[in-house]
Amino acid sequence: MNQIELPPLAPELAASLADLYRRMEAAYDIVARQLDFSCRGCTDNCCDSYFLHHTKIEWAYLREGLGRLSAEEQARIRRRAHAYRLGAQKALAVGERPALNCPLLREDGLCGLYHYRLMICRMHGVPSSLTFPNGRVQRFPGCFRCQELTAGRSATPTVERAPLLRELARLEQSFAPVGQPRIKMTIADMILD
Repeated sequence: MNQIELPPLAPELAASLADLYRRMEAAYDIVARQLDFSCRGCTDNCCDSYFLHHTKIEWAYLREGLGRLSAEEQARIRRRAHAYRLGAQKALAVGERPALNCPLLREDGLCGLYHYRLMICRMHGVPSSLTFPNGRVQRFPGCFRCQELTAGRSATPTVERAPLLRELARLEQSFAPVGQPRIKMTIADMILD
């Protein structure tokens, strides 16, 4: 689909991305604890949200995780990715936002590549903010369940995304220097391409 040559991920960049991911999770966990928020027992599944991803380094890291799975599991994920891609194309063709389960979602409801999941998967759920260089702040209220927990609160803890995104951008530039084609892909695209 995208025909982009993705180089292998150097071990030092993989380690830096893994460290950034650990810090993202730590920031998420602090806010989740302050709100007494958990996904346990949730009747919804955020893994059916339609996201487009833009970082080649995360794509390479995901590909690294896929390579660690058995051939049978890889084939299952590829079949689900193909079905996802077709379903998304149909929904988008009629002007609808796709609501399909992520191809990495296992039958038990857990992520098949949890340790390799992308930033947006790690940050989704709790309230967050993004402070731009001009001082403008964009706020994200969190998932519906978290919004229920924070309703009526005078102050809500949030994860500030800006420093995390800056570091991800720095790692992306180290992996895929400026001037290379940009990507705009679903996880299914990343799996299949």
